[in-house]
Amino acid sequence: KGKKVALIGVENGYPLGEEITRVKEFYDRGARYLSLTHNGHNQLADSHTGERDGWKWNGLSPLGKQVVAELNRLGIMVDVAHASKESMMQAAALSKAPIIASHSAARALCDVSRNMDDEQLLALKKSGGVIQVVAYSGFVKTTKPDSPERTAALATVRKEYNLPEVAGPGQRARFQAALTQMPADRRAEYDRKLAEIDKQHPGDPPVTLKDFVDHIDYAVKLIGIDHVGISSDFDGGGGVVGWNDASETFNVTLELVRRGYTEQQIEKLWGGNLLRVMDEVQRIARELQK
Repeated sequence: KGKKVALIGVENGYPLGEEITRVKEFYDRGARYLSLTHNGHNQLADSHTGERDGWKWNGLSPLGKQVVAELNRLGIMVDVAHASKESMMQAAALSKAPIIASHSAARALCDVSRNMDDEQLLALKKSGGVIQVVAYSGFVKTTKPDSPERTAALATVRKEYNLPEVAGPGQRARFQAALTQMPADRRAEYDRKLAEIDKQHPGDPPVTLKDFVDHIDYAVKLIGIDHVGISSDFDGGGGVVGWNDASETFNVTLELVRRGYTEQQIEKLWGGNLLRVMDEVQRIARELQK
């Protein structure tokens, strides 16, 4: 009969403004993790995009360091997904509680700025935290650009079936939703035309569920089963063949079973580890508030 609170994740610390008291407001409204940055620097920290655009703070800003301490005090998990490496490493060193990467992958397998290299993963482990390995195609495997001929053929078919463009993450999500709503006979016809394009203008192999679980394997071998979890990114576009939407989630578990993961280990991956971190963050907050 206790008070019920919605568990909310805040994917960018920017809405805090420069008022440290707003961290408490976010907590009271149900926020239980906060990402320091998103796809761009803010008043708290540098984003991963600094690898392309240059740096603002060279890690956390003075305010960002205060916010990390306040997140610890209140019991909100510090999320370093989207943060630069230096921001992440500083947050890991500064935080008195475990930190998380809510949706990232292994940079050793896919060399993009949104992913975490081995040094970062080991720092995350040292903090007691968790990386939620993300099922987003662009972070699972780098692919070669399509040829002009393939690009034109795909655009023609999309237009014929009144499907949206797929250039950006949000557009990929709308594209997937449109496919889901397509009548079965029309979807089969569309798939046949795609198969013809694949024969005439082959592209890079699509990102598959096995590619995704390779990242889980890599992280587990490097930092241990207790520090790894699973994250979809359907609203961002997903794009992993075999786990395109929630209806295919069982496929992930099946692949883990095929690779020898036990029921207990799979339970840890499917949320057990993240819940443990959340409990620890709350426990440390109670200690800090004494």
